[in-house]
Amino acid sequence: MSFKRTALYPVNPITARGEGTKLSSSKDKIAYANGRTVIIRDLKNPGADIAYSGHIQNATVARISPSGYYCASGDSAGNIRVWDTVGEEQVLKAEYRVISGRVTDLDWDGESKRIIAVGDGKERFGHAFMMDTGSSTGEIMGHSKVPNAVSIRQQRPYRAATAGDDTTIIFYQGPPYKYVKAIKTHTKFVQDVRYSPSGDHFVSVGSDAKVFLYDGKTGDTLAEVTDSPHSGTIYGASWSQDSKSFVTSAADGTVKLWDVEARKATTTWTLGPGLSNQQVGNTWTAGDDIVSLSISGDLNIFDKRVGTNPARVLQAPSKAVTSAISSRPGTFIAGTADGRVLSHDGESYKTIDGSGHSSYVVGITATSDGPVYSTGYDDQVREIDLKGQSFVQASCPTASQPKSIAVAKDQTVFVAEANAVEAIRSNQKVHELKPSFSPSSVAASGSIVAVGGEDQKVRLYDWDGKTLKETAVLEGNKSVISALAFSPDGSLLVSGETSGRVLLFDVKERKLITSRWSFHTARILSLAWTEDGQHCASGSLDTHVYIWSVKKPMKNISIKNAGTGGVSAVFWLSPMKLGSTGADGCVRVWDIVFHV
Repeated sequence: MSFKRTALYPVNPITARGEGTKLSSSKDKIAYANGRTVIIRDLKNPGADIAYSGHIQNATVARISPSGYYCASGDSAGNIRVWDTVGEEQVLKAEYRVISGRVTDLDWDGESKRIIAVGDGKERFGHAFMMDTGSSTGEIMGHSKVPNAVSIRQQRPYRAATAGDDTTIIFYQGPPYKYVKAIKTHTKFVQDVRYSPSGDHFVSVGSDAKVFLYDGKTGDTLAEVTDSPHSGTIYGASWSQDSKSFVTSAADGTVKLWDVEARKATTTWTLGPGLSNQQVGNTWTAGDDIVSLSISGDLNIFDKRVGTNPARVLQAPSKAVTSAISSRPGTFIAGTADGRVLSHDGESYKTIDGSGHSSYVVGITATSDGPVYSTGYDDQVREIDLKGQSFVQASCPTASQPKSIAVAKDQTVFVAEANAVEAIRSNQKVHELKPSFSPSSVAASGSIVAVGGEDQKVRLYDWDGKTLKETAVLEGNKSVISALAFSPDGSLLVSGETSGRVLLFDVKERKLITSRWSFHTARILSLAWTEDGQHCASGSLDTHVYIWSVKKPMKNISIKNAGTGGVSAVFWLSPMKLGSTGADGCVRVWDIVFHV
């Protein structure tokens, strides 16, 4: 048995209210950070997407070198990692601790040799250094508060500009980079500063909703661009490749395209009112795609020739994926830590509309021919209409916080809670079982319902449409049951433990088949069977995925480090395609070969 990763569906950038999010681009690729993962996303060739997970702390910014061979990424602890973008391994070239706190931005010089990084340091707010040796190439000074952005002129003579919360822009010349002057044009926080590709100009934007243009060589202020101004904080600015235009994104929900020579806005895209449409970052790719980030996490791609709606919107999780199932062959549904539920059609995500969950999605379940149900920490069970891509308006509250969810053939939904198992049908509670143990997980097949408990036992119940009647107790587990799954025909049952063991039971004979599936080292979070019931996949907090064989219990496929931070869900997209996802929000698809 063997495997090969064939697809990566990346997570979108993470956002925070009142803060900008740095996006960058190289050719047709955009780079950004989410948690400890750095994403390089190819807008023209999704198969070339990269997810780099080398950071121990949360990554904050990433920029690809002008040569395209390396990426430099900074994190919340002040570390800069320089790594290879070519090949599958993303080999680390160098790592430096440049400041003592969060890195807010960094930039490369035109030779891909020097980097300036800025951020919330205690001893200094920035550092200029050689990418291969880490040796200093100047002194970044002049700010009294945290810098938010840095940009380097890409041609000689090199210049650099930093912008910060002290309402000041500092202009440097070098290398070695040294302070030249402070520019006091803004009256509030300066959120971004960007040099044009030609180096003739640089632009600054800030919380005062103002846009200023400067001479790239001298740092002299050329003009305040006042035509058709934004009405809210401007978080990002980016230039076209010909340096004749630049684009800005603001909290007023608009994206504006500006003509440098005319000093006026030529196009305004309005995303709409409301918090979710605030624009908190942007980048302009060499392929002429203007990408602006909504605070909701959506990446809006604009065509400069069309001044109406985005040409397309890239939706994806922006937080950890906490649950996922395959809905139809080649498609899946994922729930996230912030309450969003998204469907994926094999090519792109779409957010499930309507009144969804307000917090952590605990579980998603469905029968092969029925609707989809989800539950979360908002203590609600909700039904999803896949055809309409929306939540059904009605929902059913649970008595306490859900731990696990399953659905029977008659579309009765079972929810395991701290002290009970509730049966829900047509958004109404029809039965409540209050056992002597604390339920921790639930699964259903036909009229049989399996409930795992914190007492390390699995109990089987018969469901007659009205009540649950206990029929058997399966023993052999040695820690709390964290996941359960019936094989498609209901003849087999697997239980996953918090210790990492997976046990296989014969449902009809009520006996343990094997307890030797014990290679995981942490809590089992998800179990999924193949259609033929011959193999079962397990995902664990230990970041690994294992695929177990029923006929040959000692044989398995081990997919190590399948997801940074833990694998919360595994699901079969087809008989030989497995999906896995988890804490990093990325979904990876694996081609599995079962050798006879």
